[in-house]
Amino acid sequence: MANALQQLMRQRLDRQGWSYGEVARRGGIPRSTVHHLATAERLVRMPQPATLEGLSRGLDLPLDTVRRAAAEACGIHLYPASQDAPQSPPDPEVDLLIASVQRLSSDDRRHVAALVESLLERAPKESPSQD
Repeated sequence: MANALQQLMRQRLDRQGWSYGEVARRGGIPRSTVHHLATAERLVRMPQPATLEGLSRGLDLPLDTVRRAAAEACGIHLYPASQDAPQSPPDPEVDLLIASVQRLSSDDRRHVAALVESLLERAPKESPSQD
């Protein structure tokens, strides 16, 4: 059974009549990379941001759509950004950290939570700007 990224790529290639080479050329990434992502049984790790950007261009799909399909193919669930949070460029490291915590045991999640609390307490406090 194809993973989410393979399904997305196959649908797009079939709909547009593109080859792996055409997607690679359009996205500025190696054909071998496109072929690997389209045929690998399971992705072991999340592709690099530049690879995802190239694949997004090559498939003519939004980057977020490609990123989510790749994450799902790796067994990672990406959480949508909060509506209240200021818009900032997506950070793949943050996405990966959030998604990875979900795969930990409950004991390990408690350890991670304690570590995060400790790091946040050590961080310099931001003071509100005086306008």
